[in-house]
Amino acid sequence: MGARSVTASPVKERPSWRLKPPHDQQTQGIVVSGFSRLPAGKALFLHCDAPPETDAGRGSWLQTLMTVAPITASDGKPETRAAAIAFTWTGLQKAGLSPEALATFAAPFREGMYQEDRLRRLGDKVKDKWQEPVIDGGPLWSGNIPAEDELRQVTTRTTVHALLLLYGETVADVQVWGEEVGQALAPHGMTIVHQLALNLQLDEVGIGREHFGFADGMSQPIPFGDPDVASEDTVALSDGRPATRDPWHGVPLGEILLGHTNAYAEKAPGPVVRDDKFARAAQLSPQGAPEGFLNLGLNGSYMVVRELRQYVARFWQSLEDNAARIRAHDPSATHVTADWLAERIVGRNVDGHLLCPSGLLAADEHKQPQNAFGFAELDPHGHGCPLGSHVRRANPRDGLARDLASAPALLDSVNNHRILRRGRKYGATATDRRTDDGAERGLLFICLNADIARQFEFIQQTWLLNKNFATLYDETDPLMGPKGRFTIPGQPLRRIVDVQTFIQMAGGEYFFLPSLPALRYLASPRA
Repeated sequence: MGARSVTASPVKERPSWRLKPPHDQQTQGIVVSGFSRLPAGKALFLHCDAPPETDAGRGSWLQTLMTVAPITASDGKPETRAAAIAFTWTGLQKAGLSPEALATFAAPFREGMYQEDRLRRLGDKVKDKWQEPVIDGGPLWSGNIPAEDELRQVTTRTTVHALLLLYGETVADVQVWGEEVGQALAPHGMTIVHQLALNLQLDEVGIGREHFGFADGMSQPIPFGDPDVASEDTVALSDGRPATRDPWHGVPLGEILLGHTNAYAEKAPGPVVRDDKFARAAQLSPQGAPEGFLNLGLNGSYMVVRELRQYVARFWQSLEDNAARIRAHDPSATHVTADWLAERIVGRNVDGHLLCPSGLLAADEHKQPQNAFGFAELDPHGHGCPLGSHVRRANPRDGLARDLASAPALLDSVNNHRILRRGRKYGATATDRRTDDGAERGLLFICLNADIARQFEFIQQTWLLNKNFATLYDETDPLMGPKGRFTIPGQPLRRIVDVQTFIQMAGGEYFFLPSLPALRYLASPRA
């Protein structure tokens, strides 16, 4: 869940990765940064009322937007503000992209998150019934992408064409900025149809926590290029060293950015447009495009967005009840408390340290939670971090290997499905975790990936919601899934916990995060 690691450190920070020129100037800043130095945020969901054949529909609103909210590039740290923008398929249609160009996008993006088979795959809707991890009545917003078969059409009351993310130093500043954006876009037929106030406030010990109280965003993939090949020398570390492949989290840059080499030694495919004066003026590249076309996808990505409501009181009260039941059945289990159960559901303690059979995995040299480990050797049977815990399902590492000899191959396989998370929580922090105050709060889940089906959808279907994951039976993710049971392995006895639905999806869609040249093309007055 969430964005990058935000645990503060009193020692030298762990080096991060960055893009090398010219890619850093062409790529949106959200790709390389979660903007943790800008704790206040705003998500503005935009709808375009203007038809695509008008100037407004063809990008005049984007020209205006880039004057009031310039989109941040990846070539440096923003000082006081940053912005990012992404589009749904219907948003690109509104922007005047031709049917020919729209057809070159990946199928999951063209079909959208609400295509019938995809809803089943994601565990959102099965046989015309919305599932428990979706709010009552179904999601509130989507891109409302038309289905090929109208009988299979799923629509939401609100249509979103673009998502604008604003980041700033203070809530007041971001609020004013959002109002300025709304006023500037209104004459162009653009309206803000939904918005969420995002925050990344650190607590008294310098940790950013999600609403259940756990440190957020402990593990991320680390992209790399090849410094020995000029065309592949794309990534460096923040301390100037080459970004060689990290043994635990390394992924080729093409797993995140379109147009670059991916895990299968292929260029991650992206959309193309015809080579014309507008595409050339926007400085779109011919790299990877067929003759007569230019690459609209290069240095862009596909962005998955899901608004996930968290029910804090339900989570903690359910675990209080489970702990009381276990202690009543086994008076010796005095250590079983709501906090003990919550840590095993997540797989880490509240400060982000991994559970292991001996207790907690020691911090790394940066005094941060250790992230360079595998489950195959550390905890193969889940006696510390349970097999079905959230962190083991979201990133199994080498934990699915049958033995240590096959662990490296399993780790490589798992890393072919990694996603880069950039989400933030929204809503006020609960003052009493056991009392339902009726306030809406949760996580705006955002992730970037070059292949939606192989990365995000695979994780959701094959790991999080797989009832037979890692030798388990009839269990799903205890944090993200529907109500059911959750097994905590142990010696001499395992514990069985009844979990409820703690998180529900309130809206979501697949977006295209364009490069800055692609954004200039979308903003051009194309005839």
